[in-house]
Parts: sequence; structure tokens; C-alpha cells
Amino acid sequence: MFTGIVVDIGRVAAVEDLADDSRRLRIASDVVAPQAKPGESISVNGVCLTVVDPHAEEFGADVMKETLERSSLGALRPGDPVNLEPAMAVGDRFGGHLVSGHVDGRARVTERVDSENWRLLTLRIEPARLHKYLAEKGSVTLDGVSLTVADVGDDWFTVSLIPTTLAETTLGDAVVGQSVNVEVDMLARYVERMLEHR
Repeated sequence: MFTGIVVDIGRVAAVEDLADDSRRLRIASDVVAPQAKPGESISVNGVCLTVVDPHAEEFGADVMKETLERSSLGALRPGDPVNLEPAMAVGDRFGGHLVSGHVDGRARVTERVDSENWRLLTLRIEPARLHKYLAEKGSVTLDGVSLTVADVGDDWFTVSLIPTTLAETTLGDAVVGQSVNVEVDMLARYVERMLEHR
């Protein structure tokens, strides 16, 4: 389980193709790698991955075919920046919202408005069936970053990025046309499920 509070922007050090159309990512991070242990979970751009073969300055993580297809991890190349967050430990501060690291789909940036101290992104979620889980002032996770939905339209939603988010996550470099990983608020999913079985 994660909170959507990114602790470091790591870099993809290497990408290795494995059997069964899976892939191993090697990710460099001075902050996360030194504490990474085999079998631990780390969120990489919002995707929960298991640490393999960790070293002092980088760690490995295997990505299955389904995850490569559902998320943006399949497009990663050496040198690309990634948002990193180790799994939440008992007693940790809970600053974002509950994030599982199970990506639901992607969202494409359709508009970007810059202000002096913030940025407003307009996005369209894919697949469209996920749009019903978005609510104004509700939570959404984009590339592993816990955000508040600012506004929702028929087929779009907006998020506001504060200076800290712009400086300390990869969303600071988001451009129109870019695709980001999306995890909708799990509480919305549970509420829907309960209402279906009343």
C-alpha cells in the first residue's frame, strides 16, 4: 500500500527484455535504492513493482506483459525519470490517500495552463468507463502522485499542481499529448460495489 507521496525522482538505468514478453527495469535512485530489499514493493510511476537484485545505487524490478500494456512502463527507456515511493510501513505518516499501485488505465494530457505558482492540467481518462470514479474534490493518482480532482466534465477532468509537486515529481515536465498512469480512488470502487449488492 502507498500514499501517493513521491520520495524521489529516479532514473531508468537499463531496460532488459525477459521471457514471456516481460521486462526488467533497473532504476537508479540515491534515496530509494540504498534501503531497497529483495521482495519489497516500490511504486514506480504509480505501478507496484517487486524489488529484485538491489544494489547501493539502483534496483531491479520485473514488469509482466499485462502491466506493460496497461501502464506507461512499456514506453520507458534508459535515462527516463520515474516517480518512486516505497511501500508504506506501519507508523508512517499518511499524507496522501490510499493507493494500491494497481493501475486502472491511463490519462492523456489535453491542455496545460501555467500560472506563476501553479499549473492546471486537463486530462482525458482511458478507458472511458473509469470516468465515473472521478469526482470534484475527490482523489486520483497520476504516475504515482496523489492529487485532488479540481473539476470534472463529461469526458475530461482537471488537476492543479502546486510548486512542490512541480519540483519534486515528474508531473513538472508533463506536456500536452503525454500519457500518464491512472489509479482511481479505491473507495469509489468499493462504494459502487456495495451499492450494486444492497
